[in-house]
Amino acid sequence: MSTPAAASARFPAHVDAALRAGGWQPGRWDIKQAEEWADLLRGHVSPGGHRHRVFPAAVEAWAEFGGLAFPAAAGPGRHAAPSAVTVDPMLGLHMARTFGDLGRALETEVSPLGEEPGSGALLAIDAEGRVYTVDHAGDWYAGPDVDLALTALLGGGRTVRLTLATD
Repeated sequence: MSTPAAASARFPAHVDAALRAGGWQPGRWDIKQAEEWADLLRGHVSPGGHRHRVFPAAVEAWAEFGGLAFPAAAGPGRHAAPSAVTVDPMLGLHMARTFGDLGRALETEVSPLGEEPGSGALLAIDAEGRVYTVDHAGDWYAGPDVDLALTALLGGGRTVRLTLATD
């Protein structure tokens, strides 16, 4: 069975295969679920009074990929071991302060996206659609959009550690 040309133009074949193994298909769009998550996140207030930010880039990512768990792509990975990815913003429900702090540091809004279940790293998306991971070792830039971030994470691509700029 071959991969449709349109899908392989969007994702490398090994990443496309991992996405399809997790239940994704081109044109998938579950806006009802995405809006439910948006309402739950907007309504959640942490004990310290922190709230999540919700914006179109997050809702669109949730609508297309939300609720799916993707296995790591087959193969050794290009720069690192491929990672499995679960797209479910509720996995970051209790991290409103952490995502708020990351957003302030990046001078943007940040919302939960999901996690890398093997490492426990949380995934976040900003208002421009850029994707980040947050783990015990720090904060990482995964890609300028969801497609490239999934390609990097599932396919063992490079993520870049976020650091403070120095003068």
